[in-house]
Amino acid sequence: MDDLYRDYILEHYRRPHNFGVLDDPTALYEGANPLCGDRITVMLGIRDGVVAEVAFTGRGCAISQASASLLTDEVRGKPVEEVARLTPDDLLDLLGIEISPARLKCALLSLDTLQHALAESGAGASGRANDPADAADADARLADAAAAPHASPVGTEAVRTAPEPARREAAR
Repeated sequence: MDDLYRDYILEHYRRPHNFGVLDDPTALYEGANPLCGDRITVMLGIRDGVVAEVAFTGRGCAISQASASLLTDEVRGKPVEEVARLTPDDLLDLLGIEISPARLKCALLSLDTLQHALAESGAGASGRANDPADAADADARLADAAAAPHASPVGTEAVRTAPEPARREAAR
């Protein structure tokens, strides 16, 4: 059974869903794992409180990229409030394989990046524009996952990004 899940992860790595750039994202954040060099930029198109469009770009290991592919499939079409409540366990369930403590940060990079994108755009769980509590809440949930006996520290390092036209050009 593990081989089936490994093939599933490798397929999402080789042919990631929603990989690309949104022309006019409502929310955008670039996260990085400074320990291994994984980088993911998540872009959301939010309309009427729903994630209408989602895309990501990035580079990294199979787990980080497959995780982003699976997560973007999961959030498309869902209300922002529901997306903001996703937990590390939800994403690990989507992956469907046992993740070692050394790889946990890779697996959760996309979720951390997504939650920061929502918080910075003002579309976080609080419903208040640009509420710092949304980012703090996302960090706290990821830290709680890290405190589990099987986990290692998680979180991303915020990455300064180039102005939007330069990002679009670089992504092409």
